[in-house]
Amino acid sequence: MATRIWIFAVVVAVFLSLSAFSSAQDLQIVNAERRIDLSSHIVKAFLTIKVENIGKDPAAEMLLAFPPAQIKNLAMVQALAITGKKKKKTYLPLDVKPSEQTDAPNDTGYFSISFATPLGPGETVTLEVLYILTHSLEPFPSEITQSESQLVYYHDSAVILSPYHIKQQTSFFKTPSTRVESFTSIEPANRAGKEIKYGPYEDRTPYSYTPVIVHFENNSPFAVVEELVREIEISHWGSLQITENYVLTHGGARHKGVFSRVDYQSRRSMSGSSSFNALLAVLPPRVNSVYYRDDIGNISTSHLRTGFKKVVLPEGSKDPSAVLPFTVNQDLQVKYSYLDIVGRTVVVLQKDNVVPTHNVPFQVYYTFKPIYMLAEPFMLVSAFFFVFVASLAYVHIDLNIAKK
Repeated sequence: MATRIWIFAVVVAVFLSLSAFSSAQDLQIVNAERRIDLSSHIVKAFLTIKVENIGKDPAAEMLLAFPPAQIKNLAMVQALAITGKKKKKTYLPLDVKPSEQTDAPNDTGYFSISFATPLGPGETVTLEVLYILTHSLEPFPSEITQSESQLVYYHDSAVILSPYHIKQQTSFFKTPSTRVESFTSIEPANRAGKEIKYGPYEDRTPYSYTPVIVHFENNSPFAVVEELVREIEISHWGSLQITENYVLTHGGARHKGVFSRVDYQSRRSMSGSSSFNALLAVLPPRVNSVYYRDDIGNISTSHLRTGFKKVVLPEGSKDPSAVLPFTVNQDLQVKYSYLDIVGRTVVVLQKDNVVPTHNVPFQVYYTFKPIYMLAEPFMLVSAFFFVFVASLAYVHIDLNIAKK
């Protein structure tokens, strides 16, 4: 019996591997256009692809491939299916999740995109994919003076890395200014203003990769939050209390030489153009009692490396659960505050490599019995009652040793 089960498991594993292999062979990309935005220190890539099923069976998903240097800096991947034309276009969000492939060449990373409906033989579908990269721009030179502009390198491929055959593809790299020191020229390639175009390239085999380097000026503030802890404390007696703690750093070229505050204030466009000097906080209309403490004097943020969000629930809360549109690490802690008996449940949501696109609403659900709302008033009344009884006893008890 055990032998039969083992043979059945082997057959299923072989079948799944063969089906995954055949699905990669049954799809091809008819046309692909990639636009990479290099205007800030967060790299955004917009990929439009037309996928065709050239096999005999319906396909339920397709794979996106990323080189190792990008997969470790990949902050997020989103995909939409496009139906209709021009003004009648509709966009349908698709499920995107990491995928493990045992036969991945050169440590290639994968994400799978599930089609809304299986793609039948001979059918095509057009997808729009957005992926965001962090820490992908390398300052060169790594140190600059106050009056120098910041130059950076960007490494990528002129052709799109894919496990599928691509019939035609084009890539565009958009720089923040017209100052481009150099870029790898692979015909056909040309530059016009702020845009570098590679392609069109035709009939590229799976896993084709042609490395390119773009060296250009980028004076956007490379503001990085090393760690952000946001604590949201919920009270059924009053309003929310939110506390945020930032650990900030500049991820661009380091400063060298003497810093002149006079030049920095009087010639902001020419002096310290890649520095950041403000922290933008968008607050809701009904916010009140705002306070802040600045330990270093110069803070700003536009990209988060690691983010913690702590939701402190009222004492007595049970069965907490958080609902978010992306994957995070969830943990539960206990926090004690004034007049607490059993402590307050804290829902901790942690995510690495965070970008502004992750700043979306979320929900936390929990069960709470109204009787627990009386716990703190009862403790307060009990404390006053104990003080009253102690004072009454102190007044009426005779503590003198001598007899009257």
